[in-house]
Amino acid sequence: MKIGVPKETKADESRVALMPVGAETLIDRGHRVFVQAGAGQGSGFDDAAYAEVGAEVVPDAPGVFEEADLVLKVKEPQEHEYALPRDGQIILTYFHFAASESLTEAMMRSGATCLAYETLRDRAERLPLLTPMSEVAGRMSVQAGAKCLESPQGGRGVLLAGVPGVSPAFVTVLGGGVVGTNAARVAAGLGAQVAVLDVNLDRLRHLDEVLPANVRVLFSDRHTLTHELRRADLVIGAVLIPGARAPHLVRRADLSGMKPGSVLVDVAIDQGGCFESSRPTTHREPTFVVDGVVHYCVANMPGAVGRTSTFALCHATLPYIVRLADGGESAARSDPELASALNIDRGKIEHPAVASAFPHLDASFNAAE
Repeated sequence: MKIGVPKETKADESRVALMPVGAETLIDRGHRVFVQAGAGQGSGFDDAAYAEVGAEVVPDAPGVFEEADLVLKVKEPQEHEYALPRDGQIILTYFHFAASESLTEAMMRSGATCLAYETLRDRAERLPLLTPMSEVAGRMSVQAGAKCLESPQGGRGVLLAGVPGVSPAFVTVLGGGVVGTNAARVAAGLGAQVAVLDVNLDRLRHLDEVLPANVRVLFSDRHTLTHELRRADLVIGAVLIPGARAPHLVRRADLSGMKPGSVLVDVAIDQGGCFESSRPTTHREPTFVVDGVVHYCVANMPGAVGRTSTFALCHATLPYIVRLADGGESAARSDPELASALNIDRGKIEHPAVASAFPHLDASFNAAE
């Protein structure tokens, strides 16, 4: 199979979908690998590192897409890339379709087979390709939030850890999954007073056993949520419904009850955000203020630590890439784990959460055909 790795073009995105060692693994198995010039630079891999293992360096993204049967990316195709995928081509990346109707429609019209990292489930029903980036984003959310709490950033001038004689900050984490657990652990390690809210009692019992004593675990209902919002200095949104749009747990009206200069970090923004007032931002312009509350809603948080994120991502993705390359297009449908990542297949929405987000698209597309 011919495998292509274009350079990421999302703002401030420095990850790459395949490291040189991964390219070497695929080439040793009889596949050809085409890498766009400069694709690995943000993660510390120059073109020579790919060429040394036998990959073919291509000058631009159209050249990569033209050659490849399988395209490996990190982030969803950007609007200027919508015309590049073609009928029958396989694309493997973080798509987050439920957050973008235009992307969903563009990929349907391309005729490509689209597999999303974020919905792939292993035999234990875990999300192995989402987990490493959730770990990165959860840990980054605390350091980003701590910075936003500083007065020059618009925050209320609170040090997360406090100092002797001065109380530490209150941190509320919405969601006790991978993002929330990592956020809570880092915030607690800095000395903050942390509350984790979730609706899964078994998960709360587990977190109560494994997290430090300065973390409270609370069942999430509207009364508890609004109470915690009023006392919080930093709120981290870490809610996930795989493949679906994130629910708006924090309403716009809730902001009026929060402390002026408090901070919301919406890690769920890739899936539409779990705060009603959220909108995607970039690393260059990461924040905005609504009703006196600072919002940090960067849609590709791990992209800022490209080297760490690339290693973490590629360690998880390579075994699945090998299976997809070896098995070809049929593997995307016959391999149960790969099939769970299948979101769009040659113009048809295959993932129920995406279909639920855009119930009109399948009908309108088929009518147009």
